[in-house]
Amino acid sequence: MKVITAVAGMRDEARRLKAEGFSIGFVPTMGYLHEGHLSLVRAARQGAAIVVVSIFVNPTQFGPAEDLSSYPKDFARDAAMLEKEDIDILFCPDRAEMYPPGYKTYIEVHDLQSKLCGRSRPGHFQGVCTVVAKFFEIVAPDIAYFGQKDAQQAIILERMARDLNLSVRIEVRPIVREPDGLAMSSRNSYLNPAERRAASILFRSLQEAKTMIAAGERQAGVVVSRITELIGREPLARIDYVEAVDPDALDPVDAIGDGTLLAVAVNFGRTRLIDNWTVRL
Repeated sequence: MKVITAVAGMRDEARRLKAEGFSIGFVPTMGYLHEGHLSLVRAARQGAAIVVVSIFVNPTQFGPAEDLSSYPKDFARDAAMLEKEDIDILFCPDRAEMYPPGYKTYIEVHDLQSKLCGRSRPGHFQGVCTVVAKFFEIVAPDIAYFGQKDAQQAIILERMARDLNLSVRIEVRPIVREPDGLAMSSRNSYLNPAERRAASILFRSLQEAKTMIAAGERQAGVVVSRITELIGREPLARIDYVEAVDPDALDPVDAIGDGTLLAVAVNFGRTRLIDNWTVRL
């Protein structure tokens, strides 16, 4: 595994690999890896000749009151996990490499970025789009891998790539869950034992919605109300949103249809967790 810290070095290596005919699969991360990240790495190993993983805690996607300073980090642990997965390149630039002094350029996907998580995290998706576009330019991947847990992020990045005619295919892989159904997330490490037990209500509420829809319920309001009711019974849960939305425009729908995205965001103590399920009829 080659470790590269400089943007110029990564760009030169990517150009050399592409000139030699190698395809590149890319997995961008903020580190503190878990099995969800590793599932993306394994997909990249199956889909491309060269696997590049980045670790960069991107400051531009954090709001002023968010957890940038406390975001979990353990580079030695992450590097050991990636070496075990036999990746080819670990790209870990520092902040000055990605955002040099005087940096002023940002990318937005209008409309989509202001919905769901965008309402409570203004500027978040601008930061995500900017850093991912920069990584795409530096790493030159043929395929980039993202997790379905961050469904809105994946939808926005797919739109960005399409609108900007970027020569990268985005592949979205299924959510990887803990035994009790909680979606794996680096932020799960923030939860105390009581919050961790309480957080399983996210998956259980989505499973209840799945059962309702399988039984024929198609009124989005009824399904959303049931999810809200179940999560609301958990004393440690503070709901940010529960919505049933169109998977392209992210607008609320009245009727559940094939592809409808059921999405939730809930706070447990200081930890904000998200989860979702895409309806398949």
